Amino acid sequence: MIDAFDQFLHGELKSIDEAGLLRSLRRIETPQQVEVHSGDRELINFSSNDYLGLAAHESLRMAAQDGVETLGAGAGSARLISGSQTIAHELEAALGAFKQTEAALSFSSGYTAALGTVPALVGQGDVVIIDKLVHACLVDAARLSGAKLRVFKHNDLADLESILQWAYEREGNTLVITESVFSMDGDLAPVRDLVQLKNRYGAWLMLDEAHATGLYGEGRRGIAEEMDVADGVEVQLGTLGKALGAAGGYICGSQALIDMLVNRARSFIFSTAPVPAQLSAAKRGVELVQSNEGEALRKRLWANVDALKNGLIQQGWKLPVVRSAIMPLMIGDEREALALAERLGDAGVWVPAMRYPTVARGAARLRITVSAAHQPKHLDALLEALGSGTADA
Repeated sequence: MIDAFDQFLHGELKSIDEAGLLRSLRRIETPQQVEVHSGDRELINFSSNDYLGLAAHESLRMAAQDGVETLGAGAGSARLISGSQTIAHELEAALGAFKQTEAALSFSSGYTAALGTVPALVGQGDVVIIDKLVHACLVDAARLSGAKLRVFKHNDLADLESILQWAYEREGNTLVITESVFSMDGDLAPVRDLVQLKNRYGAWLMLDEAHATGLYGEGRRGIAEEMDVADGVEVQLGTLGKALGAAGGYICGSQALIDMLVNRARSFIFSTAPVPAQLSAAKRGVELVQSNEGEALRKRLWANVDALKNGLIQQGWKLPVVRSAIMPLMIGDEREALALAERLGDAGVWVPAMRYPTVARGAARLRITVSAAHQPKHLDALLEALGSGTADA
C-alpha cells in the first residue's frame, strides 16, 4: 500500500512540475537578514517581510534568550490546560496598549489567529463577505465557519455594497473581511469607506493589518490609525513575524471579543501555547516599534522604498501608485516568472516568484519586499540585475 501511495504522490508532483508550479524549500544558513547564505550562494534578500530589520536585532535576540532562561524552552500545553504564562499576558497587554484596544489575544501564527477567530464569530445563518484578494488564511477561515460566503471584487465598494444590501435582508450577522495592505499586490484597502459602508448596513469589519503594523500611522499602528477609523474596526488581526520581528499572530479588540475567542477559537483552545522565547521577543518588538529607534527605522524603510520604486519605474516597471514596501513585478506566465527569479539569483539577488495558488493563474509575479536594513548598494544590485522592465532582458 505504501508503494501505491507514493506512486500516486509522485504522479501528482509530476503534474505540478509540468505546470511550472512545483515548489521546494530554500535552505539558508544565516539569520533572517538582508544578506543570507544559501548553499554556495551569498544572496541579497528581497523576499522577507522583516520590514524594519528586527528579526536579527540584538534587542529581540536578547529578549528571546531571556524568555528561555526565565521560563524554559516549552509552554507545556494549551493555555487553558496547564496555565497561562506571565509573558503571554504581558505581550497581550503591550499589544492592546499599542493598538489602543481594550484587550488582545496572541496565537501561534497569523494563520491560526484567522482560522480560530472567524468561526468563533459567525456560523450557519450568518454571512461572511471577503475581498477577492485576501490572504489564504482568511479564505480558509471563512469557509470553515459554515457561514454563507460571498466575495466582492478587489477594493470595489459598489460590489461590496450590493452584497451588503443582500445580506441586510437576511437574518443573522454579517462579517466583512479585508486586508489593509494586500500581501501580493502591495495596494491599500479603502478602509475609511469600508467602515462607513459596514456601519450603514449593520455589519462587522475584520481588518488584517499584518503588512501595515509598524509602518503606517503616526503611532505606527497601521492603516486604521492612519485613516483615523480604528475605533470603527471590530476585529484587528495581525502578525508578530513581519515588522515586529518575531513570530506569531494576534487579535485586538474589545474585552468581550477576546473573552469570546478564549472560549470559542478552536485554534487557540486546542493548540499548545507559543514558547516563551517567541513571546518575549515579540513583546520586545512591540516596544521597539513604538520607540524613537522604531520611527527612525520606519523613515529609513520609506527612503529605501522611494529610491527603489523610482529606479524600477525608470526601468519601465508598472507599480502600484501607493507607497508600499511590497512591490510586485507583474510577469503573467509562471515559467517566465521563475526564469527571471533564477536569473536574479545567478546575479546574487533573491526575489521570489509568486505563482498559483498564491496568486491567480496567469498572474505570476516577482514580489519584492523592502527592508529598513537594505543599504543603497543592495538596491543598486537589484536594479542592475533586473536591467530592464521585461522578463526577457
